[in-house]
Amino acid sequence: MPCWRFQGGVPEAVLARDSRCSIYRPTVQDLFLRSSCGRLPTVAGGPGSPELGRGVGAGAAGLPPWPSEPCLTPRPYSFPRSSRPGPAAMKIAVIGQSLFGQEVYCHLREEGHEVVGVFTVPDKDGKADPLGLKADKDGVPVFKFPRWRARGQALPNVVATYQALGAELNVLPFCSQFIPMEIISAPRHGSIIYHPSLLPRHRGASAINWTLIHGDKKGGFTIFWADDGLDTGDLLLQKECEILPDDTVSTLYSRFLFPEGVKGMVQAVKLIAEGRAPRLPQPEDGATYEGIQKKETAQINWDQPAEAIHNWIRGNDKVPGAWTEACGQKLTFFSSTLNTEGLVPEGETLPIPGAHRPGVVTGAGLILFGNDDRMLLVKSIQLEDGKMIPASQLFRGADSTGLELTEEDLVTAEAVRGAWKRILPNVVEVEDSTDFFKSGAASLDVVRLVEEVKELCDGLELENEDIYMATTFGDFMQLLVRKMRGDNKESQCVIDHVEKTVNKLTLRMPHQLFIGGAFVDAEGAKTYETINPTDGSVICQVSLAQVSDVDKAVAAAKDAFEHGLWGKISARDRGRLLYRLADLLEQQQEELATIEALDAGAVYTLALKTHVGMSIQTFRYFAGWCDKIQGATIPINQARPNRNLTMTRKEPIGVCGIVIPWNYPLMMLSWKMAACLAAGNTVVIKPAQVTPLTALKFAELTLKAGIPKGVINVLPGSGSVVGQRLSDHPDVRKIAFTGSTEVGKRIMKSCALSNVKKVSLELGGKSPLIIFADCDLRKAVQMGMSSVFFNKGENCIAAGRLFVEDSIHDQFVQRVVEEVGKMKIGSPLDRDTSHGPQNHQAHLQKLVEYCQRGVKEGATLVCGGNQVPRPGFFFEPTVFTDVEDHMFIAREESFGPVMIISRFASGDVDAVLSRANATEFGLASGVFTRDISKALYVSDKLEAGTVFVNTYNKTDVAAPFGGFKQSGFGKDLGEAALNEYLRVKTVTFEY
Repeated sequence: MPCWRFQGGVPEAVLARDSRCSIYRPTVQDLFLRSSCGRLPTVAGGPGSPELGRGVGAGAAGLPPWPSEPCLTPRPYSFPRSSRPGPAAMKIAVIGQSLFGQEVYCHLREEGHEVVGVFTVPDKDGKADPLGLKADKDGVPVFKFPRWRARGQALPNVVATYQALGAELNVLPFCSQFIPMEIISAPRHGSIIYHPSLLPRHRGASAINWTLIHGDKKGGFTIFWADDGLDTGDLLLQKECEILPDDTVSTLYSRFLFPEGVKGMVQAVKLIAEGRAPRLPQPEDGATYEGIQKKETAQINWDQPAEAIHNWIRGNDKVPGAWTEACGQKLTFFSSTLNTEGLVPEGETLPIPGAHRPGVVTGAGLILFGNDDRMLLVKSIQLEDGKMIPASQLFRGADSTGLELTEEDLVTAEAVRGAWKRILPNVVEVEDSTDFFKSGAASLDVVRLVEEVKELCDGLELENEDIYMATTFGDFMQLLVRKMRGDNKESQCVIDHVEKTVNKLTLRMPHQLFIGGAFVDAEGAKTYETINPTDGSVICQVSLAQVSDVDKAVAAAKDAFEHGLWGKISARDRGRLLYRLADLLEQQQEELATIEALDAGAVYTLALKTHVGMSIQTFRYFAGWCDKIQGATIPINQARPNRNLTMTRKEPIGVCGIVIPWNYPLMMLSWKMAACLAAGNTVVIKPAQVTPLTALKFAELTLKAGIPKGVINVLPGSGSVVGQRLSDHPDVRKIAFTGSTEVGKRIMKSCALSNVKKVSLELGGKSPLIIFADCDLRKAVQMGMSSVFFNKGENCIAAGRLFVEDSIHDQFVQRVVEEVGKMKIGSPLDRDTSHGPQNHQAHLQKLVEYCQRGVKEGATLVCGGNQVPRPGFFFEPTVFTDVEDHMFIAREESFGPVMIISRFASGDVDAVLSRANATEFGLASGVFTRDISKALYVSDKLEAGTVFVNTYNKTDVAAPFGGFKQSGFGKDLGEAALNEYLRVKTVTFEY
């Protein structure tokens, strides 16, 4: 008689429990395996390895997309907390075990279904399975048959017991026993099973493992109707997800397969109850079957590319564990990251039999090589005796320097010792040498210990991995005390720096994409050249992001927002991280300013003060805002005789896309990102293609600051690819853009058509500066020069047109020309240079054409107008007079060092205001006058987001910045900027 043996593959240790059976968020790395029909898998796991389980897979070709009926992919939804029986309620038998089974059981009851019986495994070492424990507490009949059949036949008493329950449907979320077909086919609706792959791909015992080993880009799960084949039953429901580059069995299970799998099982039951559940035959096209992964089959084959080795390691992480012979023992590798070819970090070599090259033990971990000479990094190693150590400590063992515990530490140690005693009841006395796992702890106990210690230590950041790294009580307390003292530093990230000696500094610049806390190559290893505008030479090759890279970065940002540490830490701790980042920016300010000079042509002294200096100020300012983002209580009409309380909450939006220009590479990043992070969001940022290097250096500093992985992702690339995909991506909820009005309009359209994203835009400008005859002329000339020539004219708020009162026009022009003659054009790294190269070749050519058109239309070219005859992209500071309103240069922005001067009749304030406002732009404006009444009147009438009076370019981190009209909407800087990255939720109570 055919039978089913279901092993659900739920890693017990990944779940942190609460008393209400809420969706668990996996927290421990462990195995999710599935056995085949009629086979009993045996896996040699590490300490605390969970039992093996039968899982469920992912999708088949030809299934209709989500909105179509019948529905095959579960909509995201949250489960209510109260039972709500309805006409669709069914009698269900839950057959299985584990926390996954428990979760499914809880939510089926909450949906109003009657669970008539729970069939689970017998108690082990006096411990009941969580599913049986919960059902017993609820008064639901629980059966713990050690077996369901004998000599190939179903046991009659088992069948009779089952049949007496009158179940209409069997739900098997995770089951490790052989279930006879008499049971499987008995209910009116049959039986449904969860499988952790997209069937028909990866049928068999280790579906999740093989999904990763094969390097699949998509994974997911399938819920199918049980039949007498091996994962061949008709499909009911599927849901897929992106596979992240460094996903392991554990992370994929924890972030998607567990939480979405529980929802999927409940949704499948709902479809059955409503009579809408499909039965779609599995296609044979693309069907695969792979055997179970065991320790003896998990040995690494070194004669393959690095990516294949990386996939093999992560596909066996944590169980059974990919291993090799080295150092005279079996070493098992965990936490692999794929790196690019480049300079190999210094370290001690590790000979590995059969490997293409020896490994290298570095401060960041163990570097391994494929037969293509590409590198991968392994961060954790399990020794043959079961001890888990950081890979960086392979040759020196764990840090043996014991900390001297303070009286406060000793009090904590006794409290933690009590937790160990509660978890290890068979241990008479917990001593420093007591080993957690050798004393009988299993993987589920890891979760319990982590959660208890977190509670004892006021939410101290502790991971399940820490237990595996410090298995004895003494080692664990040393680790705990180091964490409490802030000495537990993050592992270093392996970075393939480009090194250049410039400005008496050795610059070490990352040049790859930054995704999920790691520097990685673009898809297809595509690159482009970034150019030094001072001499036109190539600085280095930079990774060129593709659409698939955007998808990976967004997935990493989404995971960090929804499941990562970023959303769990307090707002004050978030501020502390941003303060730390600001401190690192300050420590590295000379290097950052030099990179801005090298990559963007920024004059070094200006870059030091403004490009970098204001970036530091911006992060410090918004770090202070993190714990001051508050809602309000609102009086409303009471629902008499009851009362009401209404309040608002300000919440982060989610994943934000930021697209910045090339004129202030680091400062524009800071203006937008600091507010975005302070609000609690995660970010995917696209720096300008021509100036990527400071953004990538910034990414490196975020690692040193301890910003959790995935919170910040940096993608150099083209706007048409990266910017467009961010605008279109359904998981991006906000776009912040600085650039041209034309592109801004396209972004608005894409954001509207995709998912109605929130948008803020800082676009083009043609800022008017009005200079009245009663001004301080010396200051007006000085500020007028700055308004145009500051940062080589590559300035969003540059005065695009100066209106000078007729009576002082000639004198003003004469003084300006004299000052222009004093400007020093030269290398941006020379300390006396006041005017450096334009940012890139194409922009230089546009400036030449802009000036040629001005001359052609009749404006008077007083000075400049040409490229400087020297290597690099230098353009002469230029002054035009006699510019009339209809001319091209009067209407369009040059975004360069071009001063446009027009006269206005003396005393005619309203006429010049009319001319100043006769533009579709409204970013900034200015007025110079000693008459306070005139200044107030003009500032009232000017149609611009910023008005400068007797000054110019005076921006500050506390002052909101943004435009009117076609210069965009939304604000950078100031408290107002936070609102661009927050959503307001209204909550109303009745009591």
